[in-house]
Amino acid sequence: MIFVKRWVSNIVTTILFLTLIATAFVVISSKASGGEPTVMGFQLKTVLSGSMEPGIQTGSVIAIKPGGDLKRFQKGDVITFKESETKLITHRVQEVRGTGDNTQYITKGDNNDAPDLAPVLAANVVGEYNGFTIPYTGYLLNAAQSKMGSALLLILPGVLLLLYSAVTIWKAIKEVEVTKKTTTTSN
Repeated sequence: MIFVKRWVSNIVTTILFLTLIATAFVVISSKASGGEPTVMGFQLKTVLSGSMEPGIQTGSVIAIKPGGDLKRFQKGDVITFKESETKLITHRVQEVRGTGDNTQYITKGDNNDAPDLAPVLAANVVGEYNGFTIPYTGYLLNAAQSKMGSALLLILPGVLLLLYSAVTIWKAIKEVEVTKKTTTTSN
């Protein structure tokens, strides 16, 4: 029984510690890259609408590969592009029009009835979606973008780890006291 308790205790401690490290990494990398976390050359983007459901759920985090030849995309590729300076959209290419510097993409969300109204210029493409999705973590990533959210995401796992450590130490002290009482009464 003691072995199981120690094993569970080690697992909980490891999970809390890894959560602290992961959230610190996400917050720091998002601040360092100007708001968009980058992992191994992929940018992490939050999906805020249901236009690509069921393949990409609202609130998911997706990984896109930025850059490269932005005129290379073909029908069926999923791209992330700038609709405006502040708004990114991830939709599937339905048709490619033009060539070279005049390349345009007709796009459509998988969950939408009709293609997007305006064609996407190749110059407005940010990157290509590679199929990597983490459902519902986009809500957390969005929260990390604010000052309060990033502070909370850094502080909360640390506080949980400290509280868990305090409880573990308190239990160990109680066990030592019980052991001392039993050995002194039996002597």
